[in-house]
Amino acid sequence: MIAVRWIALGLAGLLLAGCTTTSGGTGQSLAFGAASPSGVASGGMLNNAIGAGLDEADRQRAYNAEVAALEDGGPGTPVGWRGDNGAHGTVIAGPAYQRAGYARCRDYSHTIFLQGRTQLSRGAACRAPEGTWATVASS
Repeated sequence: MIAVRWIALGLAGLLLAGCTTTSGGTGQSLAFGAASPSGVASGGMLNNAIGAGLDEADRQRAYNAEVAALEDGGPGTPVGWRGDNGAHGTVIAGPAYQRAGYARCRDYSHTIFLQGRTQLSRGAACRAPEGTWATVASS
């Protein structure tokens, strides 16, 4: 499990190395932002191990908080969510910036508290031209 975490961290570093606020390629894009959290589960902020123990209702709550933080959250302002079974979390988005191919991007962090454990995901998401958010780097 520790080895997997180090590999994921290394891959995230490689992805982040391709990020820039002024220019650069579009990198890997994993869309989320539709009406359901399925995009988040398959490649958005709740990818890999983070959020794996959430039920569908909690996943929806987490997704709603992610979209709220990216769309309307002030930089550094936590957007929280709480499930019926004790799981809860906080999404914090950074200031908006531009990146080649996208009108608006934001770095984010999502902390989930689940069954006495804390899980953290960080990355960058950008609003695609069709209006959905795309994760361009995550860990």
